[in-house]
Amino acid sequence: MERFEGRKVLVTGAGSGIGQAVVHRILAEGGRVVGLGRGEEGLEATAAQAAEYGTADRLITAVVDVADEDAVRAGVSAAVAELGGLDVLVNAAGILRSSHTHETSLDEWNEILQVNLTGTFLVTREALPELLATGRGVVVNFSSTSASFTHPYMAAYAAAKGGIQSFTHAIAGEYAGRGLRAVAVAPGSIRSGMTTGRGPGLPEDADMSLYAKHTPALGAGMAGPETVAGVVAMLASDDGAFVTGTELRIDGGTHM
Repeated sequence: MERFEGRKVLVTGAGSGIGQAVVHRILAEGGRVVGLGRGEEGLEATAAQAAEYGTADRLITAVVDVADEDAVRAGVSAAVAELGGLDVLVNAAGILRSSHTHETSLDEWNEILQVNLTGTFLVTREALPELLATGRGVVVNFSSTSASFTHPYMAAYAAAKGGIQSFTHAIAGEYAGRGLRAVAVAPGSIRSGMTTGRGPGLPEDADMSLYAKHTPALGAGMAGPETVAGVVAMLASDDGAFVTGTELRIDGGTHM
């Protein structure tokens, strides 16, 4: 199945977790990808994996901090130049921190919103002219189950992801007449660097009973990031041509 044959795709958060899985899924389906990430090491790992899979000739990686406006402007411009245009944007970059809300500093709050919410806005803003030029551009943003369901100790993260969800609805309506589709995915109970061990640095005195309902109904525990990548590929391809202005929860029934 090569749903992305000839398609030009930009993926943020490409150096780890779900973003990395999305890069490999798009490459496997024939797409050309520029993967952006905060760290060289993670991007090198992504590139090495692509070499193993025989898809490295269609992958370019670059270090870009999505929270830095100037870096985003330069990075998206370079990506468009390398690809010769842009058909799909996947905003997978994000960070997760945990703390008691009454102990959360303004710096911590701002960092989480700057990377997750503002970063999504900045990359989208810079990519929109090219996406609109195609007449069938697609934006897939990463929300989270925390946007709609209780995730204790993650108030800043939940606020950012709720903002992403609303932002997605707004741009979907604003640009529908120009052929753009915008969709959000809301993963939950997915294995990644954010969720291993005690997860996102939960406070030592965290009441873990508050997470008693955070158990997937399907399978045994968390699913791998490739689970989300497959859904993103569907939404970003022509198979998702009638899907826009909404979000899709991917959590194995954790929040039924």
